[in-house]
Amino acid sequence: MIYLLDTANLEQIKRAFNLYPMEGVTTNPTIISKQKGSFINILKEIRSIIGENKMLHAQAISTTCEEIVKEAEYLNGILGENFYIKVPVIPEGIKAMKALKKKGIKITATAVFTAQQALIAANAGADFVAPYVNRIDNISGNGVDVVGQIVELFANGNVNTKILAASFKNAQQVNEVALLGAESVTVNAEIMDKLIDHPLTTWSVDQFVKDFESVYGEGAVAYNAK
Repeated sequence: MIYLLDTANLEQIKRAFNLYPMEGVTTNPTIISKQKGSFINILKEIRSIIGENKMLHAQAISTTCEEIVKEAEYLNGILGENFYIKVPVIPEGIKAMKALKKKGIKITATAVFTAQQALIAANAGADFVAPYVNRIDNISGNGVDVVGQIVELFANGNVNTKILAASFKNAQQVNEVALLGAESVTVNAEIMDKLIDHPLTTWSVDQFVKDFESVYGEGAVAYNAK
């Protein structure tokens, strides 16, 4: 499983990359706008924090093929080899994916709500497709099932495009799409923490420390216990 952080908050990115095995950051226009700063400067700062070898996914704002391609070329030149342009699965977006594939620019198809959207984007050249799990649930669908359908379609067609499941409300949804075969997920900082959070883990650690200190003294650790 590849874990990415879905944010443009620099402090959240620094913390997550310090603690967890993160492989990149995803953003979108809404996330970036919340930071109230220069769009390009925010992306450059994210790149400086995560380094050149990690993935950075940022979305095109335009809705026509020509302008999406222009945005992608500009951002790709600024943000480096491991940049992925997020392109929505609208008709002009699919057309742009075909053009960008020829130019060698990496693509993440975004705003995916159906398995057929994902399959068409993959055929157009997308490297990742990003189904919106919880947003599908919010329109009386089943986001986890849609991810499962994409997994099946890609397996049946021997499609190399990876699934980057997105839009989660809880850790259970993340676990369910992982079990179905999604190769990657992007989650916010809170859910990333929740993926390893368990009250019995916390209780166990506290109990270990309590038992150890009862014999070796408060604050004792392996290198000073006698």
